[in-house]
Amino acid sequence: QVQLVESGGGLVQPGGSLRLSCAASGTPFSFSAMAWYRQAPGNQRELVAAITDDGSTNYAESVEGRFTISRHNYKNTVYLQMNSLKPEDTAVYYCKFVLDKEYWGQGTQVTVSA
Repeated sequence: QVQLVESGGGLVQPGGSLRLSCAASGTPFSFSAMAWYRQAPGNQRELVAAITDDGSTNYAESVEGRFTISRHNYKNTVYLQMNSLKPEDTAVYYCKFVLDKEYWGQGTQVTVSA
């Protein structure tokens, strides 16, 4: 049974940095696409960044140049390096992996506040 475990969320001041990690277990196969989404209170869940198995990436316009997504295929892990954080980045962040179907992490809270 595939499980995704996220880590790295927390409270940070504006302008600070955080690094999120999401590791999969329960399968020997490498996932194709990996992505990070976020959902702020009262908002719909939105795509933040995605990366394919060949390393191609795409980002939401609001995080372009500040966030970097990367992956470690052997470890079935995806990372999200978040720099120059803003209060509007506050949300619950979820990872999503695609194999035979979509798998979601449980979410990790990121709060950007002074």
